[in-house]
Amino acid sequence: MSSPSSSTNDTTSNFITIFDNGTYSTVLLNIKAEDFSSDSKTTSPSKPLIIATPSCSEGGEFPVLLMLHGYILYNHFYSQLIKHIASHGFVVIAPQLYTIAGADSSDEIKDTAAIIDWASKSLKNVLPSNVRPNLDKLAISGHSRGGKVAFALALKKVTTSPLKISALIGIDPVDGMGKKNQTPPPVLTHLPQSFKLDGMPVLVIGSGFGAIKKNPLFPPCAPEGVNHENFYNESQNPAWYFLVKDYGHLDMLDDCTKGVRGVSTYCLCKNGQSREPMRKFVGGVIVAFLNAYLKADESMLVSIRDGEETIPVKFDKVDVRL
Repeated sequence: MSSPSSSTNDTTSNFITIFDNGTYSTVLLNIKAEDFSSDSKTTSPSKPLIIATPSCSEGGEFPVLLMLHGYILYNHFYSQLIKHIASHGFVVIAPQLYTIAGADSSDEIKDTAAIIDWASKSLKNVLPSNVRPNLDKLAISGHSRGGKVAFALALKKVTTSPLKISALIGIDPVDGMGKKNQTPPPVLTHLPQSFKLDGMPVLVIGSGFGAIKKNPLFPPCAPEGVNHENFYNESQNPAWYFLVKDYGHLDMLDDCTKGVRGVSTYCLCKNGQSREPMRKFVGGVIVAFLNAYLKADESMLVSIRDGEETIPVKFDKVDVRL
């Protein structure tokens, strides 16, 4: 049913920060519809999935995070990021929503809702035997266009989530090519705090280089007017915003992204010197945010805000509205 690959943390120090791999060893599960027989008691997901989860040896009950990929990217480009998050005690589901897509993301919103519905019925059956998903603590996140899709579903555009979403994360989210060129269905309204999320906590992470062109032939990957700044400004309280200095729109991906699309991730957007610091920060701040709102431990998130935690990047801006 699945093709696992294990990773065990090699940290020897007793002190592990959220920007390092955590204390749980992890396994990556590749879940595809063709892995399920017609008489299987477990239903097949509508889209291929990669699931990062604590391994069987640790066991326990863990909150669930859905991670949506960016435009024409592969879900396995986020393998290092989702393993980082899972190693701190989360089950992370990364679907492959499409391989080719047009401007309209309505189908991606519907497919995301369908994956949540599948998770409510079958996720527990594909995880290691003593790992239990806690879907009462479900968060949704997305990168780039995936961030837009995550916000759209949380805002009940096109369709609604079958389960309650307890936290929402945008990783350099983008809603089109510009303020007058949003892609359907538009999410941004350009009105302050206009997102009606009924108190759902929001984390928005922005890249300092995202709005800068790599070269004259291509537009910026996160254009002004439809990027992280706008998503944060339209989010209602509580909302957290971290704008990372000197890193780009794709710098949270794996160090090695293969194939034509993988190579293009180094060519289309202005990048930082290396991906590891940005990826470690994104993984760590997501863990801190989820700990705060799903595990009632806000200590690390507050430490990042207040500059008390040693972090692998520098900020252009930090803003919090509670």
